[in-house]
Amino acid sequence: MKILHIINSLDTGGAEKLILETLPLLNKKNVKTDLAVLNGYEYPFLKALKKLNCCKVISLGNKSVYNPLLIFKIIPLLKHYDLVHVHIFPSLYWVALAKIISFSKTKLVYTEHSTSNNRRKKYIFKIIDKIIYSFYSKIITISLEVDYNIKSHLGFKNERFVLIKNGINLETIKNSDPIARNEISSNLNDSFSIVTQVSSFRYPKDQKTVIKSLKKLEDNVVLVLVGDGPLRDECEDLAKEIGVAHKVFFLGIRMDVIGILKASNIIILSSHHEGLSLSCVEGMASGKAFIASDAPGLGDIVRDAGILFPIDDDDSLAKEINKLLSDKLHYSEVVVNCLNRAEDYSIKNTINKEINLYKSLLENEIFIQTR
Repeated sequence: MKILHIINSLDTGGAEKLILETLPLLNKKNVKTDLAVLNGYEYPFLKALKKLNCCKVISLGNKSVYNPLLIFKIIPLLKHYDLVHVHIFPSLYWVALAKIISFSKTKLVYTEHSTSNNRRKKYIFKIIDKIIYSFYSKIITISLEVDYNIKSHLGFKNERFVLIKNGINLETIKNSDPIARNEISSNLNDSFSIVTQVSSFRYPKDQKTVIKSLKKLEDNVVLVLVGDGPLRDECEDLAKEIGVAHKVFFLGIRMDVIGILKASNIIILSSHHEGLSLSCVEGMASGKAFIASDAPGLGDIVRDAGILFPIDDDDSLAKEINKLLSDKLHYSEVVVNCLNRAEDYSIKNTINKEINLYKSLLENEIFIQTR
């Protein structure tokens, strides 16, 4: 069984982190699995995967992932693999079109990572999406909300979909130590209460609400933001504009995220929507209190474990942060509930379910060919 995963790049993000975590484990289970990236820029995740030397990494270029000529670079790959597992648009489109043009019989699987996207708001893309998705033998959904939304969008029969929750390596998190606070910033020590959010700087992630909440918090409460992206400059400008720049630490992309989480007091994920956020699960597994916006893709995971606050509501967020920092019993209860909830998202379950799906698709193909 030879499997190829295809994704736009290994920039920061939940889908990218899932690739980094799962490919080494798939190969350890003797499922020969390689990776192709539309853009082979040496992002930290890609460097980390290459360093593991667990699989072949194929770069299809270093320019825009929206270039349709990438289709013709994908076509030769299809014949070398039994199944191709695809993540993220536009890889979704280019791989399907490569299969159509080449008349390839290679099975395709797609993982739907998001509860929503702009294409679903336009009627023409609803039609195009139905055509493109129809060339995938199975569509993996990563949460109940993702499952419901994509089914409603496409209108396919239920048997085309399979729900496999994203997972994290819980053992790695449990065995990791916090980094020294002066490794986060030379200005930080134990007198500060550190609130941390790990996410790319893109519209759905809404770091601005967390930054605004600092106006209602004590001076010793600081915000650490890990990640990068197109809205980082706007967030830095906002922090300066409202007078909290001295309390916000922009770290960029870091590979010691777990150590940073464990050195923090509170983990936050303020988003407008998510698929199934691995940052959310990592936050709950870190042994720290976790707060999230009550957004699609977050509410169902966090409810009755961590703390939820209304989307865009910096006042409510500030109140929840203050309550956690001032009430030790409340803080401890939230930590225990989060740790228990994180156990539901072990990457071992994700891997086993993916392997079973691959086997079922390929065994069914062999059965059909031999009839």
